[in-house]
Parts: sequence; structure tokens; C-alpha cells
Amino acid sequence: MKVTSDDREHRLHLEDGSDVVASTLVLATGVAWRRLAIPNLERLVGAGVFYGAGRSEAQAMRGHEVHVIGAGNSAGQAALHLAKHAARVTMIVRGSSLTASMSSYLIDEIANTPGIDVQTGAAAGPHVRAALTVTFGGLKPVHALGDCGRVELVDIGLALPDTDVLGFEAADVAARWPVPGPTDDKYTQGVVGVAAGSDTYPGAAVLATGAAVLATSGMVRFAGSAAQAVLARWPEVVTAPDVTAAGRTQAWAVGPGIGTDDAGRAVLAAAVAKDVPLVVDADGITLLADHDELRAAIHGRPVLLTPHAGEFARIAGEVGADRIAAARRAAAELGVTVLLKGNATVVADPDGRALVHPSSGSWAATAGSGDVLTGISGALLAAGLEPWWAAGCAAFVHARAADLAADGIPTPASRLQAHIPAALRSLGGLAAG
Repeated sequence: MKVTSDDREHRLHLEDGSDVVASTLVLATGVAWRRLAIPNLERLVGAGVFYGAGRSEAQAMRGHEVHVIGAGNSAGQAALHLAKHAARVTMIVRGSSLTASMSSYLIDEIANTPGIDVQTGAAAGPHVRAALTVTFGGLKPVHALGDCGRVELVDIGLALPDTDVLGFEAADVAARWPVPGPTDDKYTQGVVGVAAGSDTYPGAAVLATGAAVLATSGMVRFAGSAAQAVLARWPEVVTAPDVTAAGRTQAWAVGPGIGTDDAGRAVLAAAVAKDVPLVVDADGITLLADHDELRAAIHGRPVLLTPHAGEFARIAGEVGADRIAAARRAAAELGVTVLLKGNATVVADPDGRALVHPSSGSWAATAGSGDVLTGISGALLAAGLEPWWAAGCAAFVHARAADLAADGIPTPASRLQAHIPAALRSLGGLAAG
């Protein structure tokens, strides 16, 4: 192992060929902070490389990316001490293992750090920012909502009680995704209507409608002024000038890009009057917030709202630190299912059920991504899924499509939309209809 350094960072070259880069290195190398056999170490001292982790050094490292390199207990002690002062601490343990007593001490110290609420994932103070979390027996909300990195669950045979906060796996989604049976046709699989976009925002119509086309194999109707833009990209869609002129549907997806003026209100009101399941997003949510009669009309019906935090605040108040409680409160007050968008998506039903789906990245946080989610959700509602299941399955596939589309780099919503089929294939086989 060796260290190279410049004015901005230190690079630790490990024996396996990998490199670790940080603005600060702490060398915790056993009893009395013995030195590692690293070439040129002396000239690095005082330039961001420390032998120990005393109070003065820790204060100097505030806000730094710190790697603690060591063997055994000394590395653990240094990491815990520095975690209270540095932005991020990584332990690289060499040589001897941690003793049983030190391992227990580390676990107790991390568990009792007052920074993360296990029920909400909210960070109220210094806390561990994990790249990997290994948990035993069962998952808690913090594992989806908190700064836990990749989470690995180890089954130790506990008989755990039922919970009212759930998470979906690929098999759950695959088992419920609509698959046509031998006697199905385009109508029996569910026809979804999409009312989205406008002359100003035709892209919202293209994204939402195309997502519905790709999500299921039934039929999609589009209603609105962006029909030509939709047909240019999705010729299989049946269009109409407005919602009232559209043919029969089993569900409607409405809201993205329709505007919040009187014309937008008329679009939403017409979709509500169809008396079929609805997913409402974007401008549709703002319209609901502004019009008491529309909120009253959807209360108690099979309706899914998909707000981001700003839209949520308009219709249900600020989200706050407890995202699950906020989504449940909104679902109960509005009498509909609520999907609260975010890096960890929360779905809540008026009956109190809650679902949390963590994202493996933030690639879906891009313009138009929500329009894609609206189309997927509407297609699932038309196929007969209840809003809570439709929301959970749509969120899962949407996040999977974002990951596949991005592949580690930024991706636009149109590319996310194009990866819906790949996301469905990745589920491991859809159940027969």
C-alpha cells in the first residue's frame, strides 16, 4: 500500500489495485498509533495526513471526507471519534480484526447516535452515512428513508409481527402486473384515457401517453390539444379533442401540463365526472387544492394523487420530517390514495396502509419523469389494480426504468420512458393472466 498526494487530495493505493481518495487520511495503526510502511509518509504529515485522531485534529477535519486506515480496535475508536466532527468517515481495517468487545462497542455507539430516527429516517444531528447497512431479522422504515446506502437483510429466524409499513420486491410486482389471458382483447385488458399536455406543454402528453402504451397491452385513448404530437410518436393511440368526446375508458390519467386556469379546471372536472378510477398529477393536484368542489368529488373514490413535496404542500400542508405520517395524514383527509414522490417514494391509503420504496439513485429526478409515472399508474388502474397496488407497482417499475436508462449517468425522461419494457423484463417473469 502507498499514498500519493497533491494540494487537494490524498490517494491511497490498496493491495487489491483499487484506490481510495480523500481530503484527509487518518492513520490509526494499532497500539500507540504505529506507522504504516508507506513511502514518503514523513512529508505528508502536516499536509492533511494525521497519525492520530485527537481533539485538535478532529476539529481541523470538520467538513472533510475522511478515511481512517488502521488495524483492529484503534481504527474503530478513531472512526467513532471523527464521525462526530467530519462530514463522512470510512474505515479501512488492515491486519488484525476488531475484538469482540470493540465490535460490541461500535454497534452500541452507532445504534445510540442521536442523529437518525428509525421510524422516519430524519437526521437531526451527527450520524453515520453508510455505504452498506447490514440488518438482522427485519427491515425498519429508516432502511428505506434514511442514509443507509445499500441494505442487506440477514434472516435469523425471528417470528416478527405483521407491519403496516411495507416494501415491494420484484416478485410482488411481477405477481400483480397485468398479463393478457387467452380470451382477452384490447378492451378487456383495460382502456386508459390520458388527459395531459397542451399547446404550451405537448411533451407532457407524449410522455404520459407513451408510458401508458408501454406499461400494458390494452388500449390508450388521448384527449386534448396535443393529439398531433402524441400521434407522431405513438400512432396506436386513439385521440379525441377533449375528455367528453373520448370513448369508453376504465380509468383516466389527468393533470400533467393541462394548466391551472379555467380550461385546465374543465379538463379535470370532465375526467372526475367519468366516475372511473383516476390518477391525478401535477397541474391536476394544484387544481384540486384550489377547488373545494373537486376535492369533495373525489373523496372516497378510487383515486391516486402523485404529488412531489411542493404539490403536496399545496393540497395537504408541509411534508415535514416524517414522510410516512404526512402521506397517511393526506390520504385520510382527502379520502384517496397518495403517492408522495421523492428519493424514497411513500404510498399511503386512507385505511392506513403504507408502502415505502427506496430508490437506488436520483436519476428519476428530472423534468417529465412524473409524467411517465402518471401514464404507468393510469394503465394499471385501467387494468383493474386498486390504487394502492397500482401506485406501488408503478413506483417500482418507474424507479427500475430510471436505473436502467441512466446506467450511472444523467438521463432524460424520454429515455426513462423507453426503458419501461426492460424494467418489466427485469422483474423475472410476469405471472400468467
